[in-house]
Amino acid sequence: MLFQVLADGILTGSIIALGAIGLTLTMSVLRFPNFAHAELITFGAYIALAVLGLTGAFMGPLAPLSFGLPLILATVVAMAATAVLALLIDRLVYRKLRARSKKMTVVFGSFGVSLLVRMSILLVFGGAATYYSTALQRAIRVGGLFRVMPDQVFTLGLTIIIVVGLHLFLKFTRLGLAMRAYAENPQLVGIYGYDSERVLRWTWIIGAALAALAGVLYGLTVQIRPEIGFHLLLPLFAAAIMGGVGNVHGAVLGGLIVGLAESLSIYLIPPGYKMAVPFLLLLLILYLRPTGLFGSAKGAVR
Repeated sequence: MLFQVLADGILTGSIIALGAIGLTLTMSVLRFPNFAHAELITFGAYIALAVLGLTGAFMGPLAPLSFGLPLILATVVAMAATAVLALLIDRLVYRKLRARSKKMTVVFGSFGVSLLVRMSILLVFGGAATYYSTALQRAIRVGGLFRVMPDQVFTLGLTIIIVVGLHLFLKFTRLGLAMRAYAENPQLVGIYGYDSERVLRWTWIIGAALAALAGVLYGLTVQIRPEIGFHLLLPLFAAAIMGGVGNVHGAVLGGLIVGLAESLSIYLIPPGYKMAVPFLLLLLILYLRPTGLFGSAKGAVR
């Protein structure tokens, strides 16, 4: 039982980690907590569902997975569409608020954007829960200790690949280095002749694309609902702040810790109170170490 709970916590934490990576990047580079980031997760999940409905849900699943090429293509489209939405939101809302208002006004604006996106999804798709596929999967027994679904293993493996790829991108590419420099000192980017607007655009694109991917993977392993983003909001912020704002590896570790804490909480509290666990973790880390486990006072990208 304990090993099964630990396995479920790690697999859930990997999805939280994907969303937290995008959130920690935008918080570090753009310098404000974007509460609408969680709704980008919901948007990506539903765009993939819509594309899947057009291309066909069943075109030969890639055994032992429950999905095939249509969902993979739908995910790519969802990531692109979510990136476009994030850029539009920035151009129409956040950019104007950043130029004319104080930082707290931008934060309040993100609350409004969050509600607008969520209500729009509810209006278009309805409030009923749905699934990408109803195909049954056979759980894989690991060492006689616990069982996992093939889709969950795929999610964990994909998270690891993305984390490694993003680390290499931030460390060795010119754009990645510019993003790190902008998070450290925005004026430094201009001195070295790099377009700061391009840095901001790509921060939105990467963060939104990862949010959409997290939404699809969450819907793949659980179910798709308009409240996906709302339910993941606290876990995302807890993971990002726990790991240290701007620290990609910290966000991953924070996501895993949050996922494990939620799973292990069933031994202490009723399952209905599980959503309070990320909030308690967030309060604890803010009290003990406000900069996070691996963060710095400036919140530079690492």
